[in-house]
Amino acid sequence: MEKNCEKPELTPEELEALKKRHIRSFVMRRGHISAAQKRALDESLPQYQIEYAPELLDADKAFGRHAPLVLEIGCGMGETTAAIAQAHPEVNFLGCEVFVAGVGALAKRLDEMSLTNVRIVRHDAVEIVRDMIAENSLDGVHIYFPDPWRKARHHKRRLVAQPFIGLLASRIRPGGYIHCATDWENYSEQMLEVLEGEPLLENLHGAGNFSPVMGNPLCERPRTKFQARGERLGYGIWDLVYIRKQPAPSAS
Repeated sequence: MEKNCEKPELTPEELEALKKRHIRSFVMRRGHISAAQKRALDESLPQYQIEYAPELLDADKAFGRHAPLVLEIGCGMGETTAAIAQAHPEVNFLGCEVFVAGVGALAKRLDEMSLTNVRIVRHDAVEIVRDMIAENSLDGVHIYFPDPWRKARHHKRRLVAQPFIGLLASRIRPGGYIHCATDWENYSEQMLEVLEGEPLLENLHGAGNFSPVMGNPLCERPRTKFQARGERLGYGIWDLVYIRKQPAPSAS
């Protein structure tokens, strides 16, 4: 392990990039929303929703308890988020999702499963991390199957890139983790390059290695219908788990 893992905060130029030149990793489109999802938005979401605000989140107040906090970026239709939250009632999960159908589906699942350890912010994850998450406050981060933006001219929209990963790493406590997964090989290569290049992070399975999911509690995630369909079509799955390094001991 590299001994010196100290890293200064983001430079003014990097912060400016995130604030003014932030390229969104999603494009809002008008999509179908079912009657059940609409009902969940109206009736169930209020008990789980946290409104975006440019101020630090008081997680203990938001969840009504003190517990480890894991950030889930891109909840999709909520299948994975709800399953992991059910399996780990001792952990608080903060989910970020921008698409209304996904938010409605997740709220519906949480209500049906009587889960109380999930909160949802319907907003851009980059701005949530930048404005609402304190440094060294997250115990974990999940980024599962983000949009791969397959065309080369769209790669600049990919979420797992700098300077965002540097900002995100600063929000993870020393010893905490970030777990990424994708079914797009080209994106997995970019993820590996970006994460390996972040000085605050260390690959749990050795530099340059992807992570086995089975048999390692830190890497476990449910096998979703989306993943099963991809596997039937012959797609590969690539997981990466990195640990936030401990700070270097101060010189005496």
